[in-house]
Amino acid sequence: MELLGMNPMRTKMTRIVPVLVLVGFILGVRGGEARKGKVAESFAYTGISCRRHTASITDFGGVGDGKTSNTKAFQDAVNHLSKYASDGGAQLYVPAGKWLTGSFSLTSHFTLYLQKHALLIASQDMKEWPVLKPLPSYGRGRDAAGGRFTSLIYGTNLTDVIVTGANGTIDGQGSFWWQKFHKGKLKYTRPYLIEFMYSDTIQISNLTLLNSPSWNVHPVYCSNILIQGITILAPVKSPNTDGINPDSCTNVRIEDSYIVSGDDCIAVKSGWDEYGISFGMPTKQLVIRRLTCISPYSAAIALGSEMSGGIQDVRAEDITAVHTESGVRIKTARGRGGFVKDIFVRRMSLHTMKWVFWMTGNYKQHADNHYDPNALPVIQGINYRDIVANNVSMAARLEGIEGDPFTQICIANVTIGMAAKAKKVPWTCTDVEGITSGVSPRPCDLLPDQGQKKITACDFPAEPLSIDRVMLKTCTYMVNHM
Repeated sequence: MELLGMNPMRTKMTRIVPVLVLVGFILGVRGGEARKGKVAESFAYTGISCRRHTASITDFGGVGDGKTSNTKAFQDAVNHLSKYASDGGAQLYVPAGKWLTGSFSLTSHFTLYLQKHALLIASQDMKEWPVLKPLPSYGRGRDAAGGRFTSLIYGTNLTDVIVTGANGTIDGQGSFWWQKFHKGKLKYTRPYLIEFMYSDTIQISNLTLLNSPSWNVHPVYCSNILIQGITILAPVKSPNTDGINPDSCTNVRIEDSYIVSGDDCIAVKSGWDEYGISFGMPTKQLVIRRLTCISPYSAAIALGSEMSGGIQDVRAEDITAVHTESGVRIKTARGRGGFVKDIFVRRMSLHTMKWVFWMTGNYKQHADNHYDPNALPVIQGINYRDIVANNVSMAARLEGIEGDPFTQICIANVTIGMAAKAKKVPWTCTDVEGITSGVSPRPCDLLPDQGQKKITACDFPAEPLSIDRVMLKTCTYMVNHM
């Protein structure tokens, strides 16, 4: 499906986007004047699409007391609203309140909107979490060999879906799951907060995500994804609470987000060992910009380790990381196969880091013992420029694979202030090839300095990706709810 603004002719016609105003409670047989006992409330958002029909979760028996399960109410609401997919689409409004719920699935041409003081609380009743088969590109679950619990907000084979709000909150109540994980009591992989599979034209924006059981946002096998204005918060020692993980996706834009995590703030993935090689779906054409990350034990941006379908054309800029293990980390190993190439990073501001750059070809986690050790990854065309870091323990740890070096590495215009107790040797490099220019402290000999004349090396692509041409509409509504 074509995103708004991606057609050049359409772009010209949609730069001034009309405000769509739907006054009253528009829902076919549910329309008409506000009913007795209901209050009228206006709300607005910018989105890839506006909707013709609107309903509140209270119209389907939702109770926002923090105690009553609303799983059935949410699913009933989505199922009812799905009939408007071909009639301008529909949206579900979640007003202020504490809405306890298990997993529920969305539909196409649909918006889920969380008002400012709306709090979705993930149920701790495991009966409210259906089990799915493992992802075909992984061959097994991440926590256990079997399947995986369905994510809290889930959708598959969808198009034109928005999950947004006025900074409404989703609380995964992760400690319930973390304890089971640490005690080895899980038969299936923990759920994520938001996941879309095999879907196109998805927007996730203006939300706060708290205490996810595992990964927070996981688009997988998707295209045309816009993620913006997301705040993600989890204890820095919580297990596997990655922020945003685009996985075998094309044309993704992640921007203006703040993440505190127990794992990588953003982890770019594309399948695991022989399963990812066989599935063969890369992540490509990915934009990451204006990200702030705090993750003392992981990376601001990680590429891998599950990268067996390939990762290509990643563009990251204006990244801030504080008290984070590494700025950008590439993780791979023998048996992964696949590739990581054409990576472009510029304008990073890093404060109190263990490493600025980290590449490892010896990441030993494997799906099973059936991987092919001769399946070697291709790591090439890695470009970093315009980076300032301070209070750093070690500038770089770059470890390729013997007989399979990481090549075409370019690092330019980088100033790294070392910590008082920094490592004596700021750079360690093995099985890597490339160049540097204007980098301090002096890099390793495998990355020879080309002098100030090459300070503009490691060029960042000038031509924008199609996801950068997406235009958003302003959508304004009035809804009546209890």
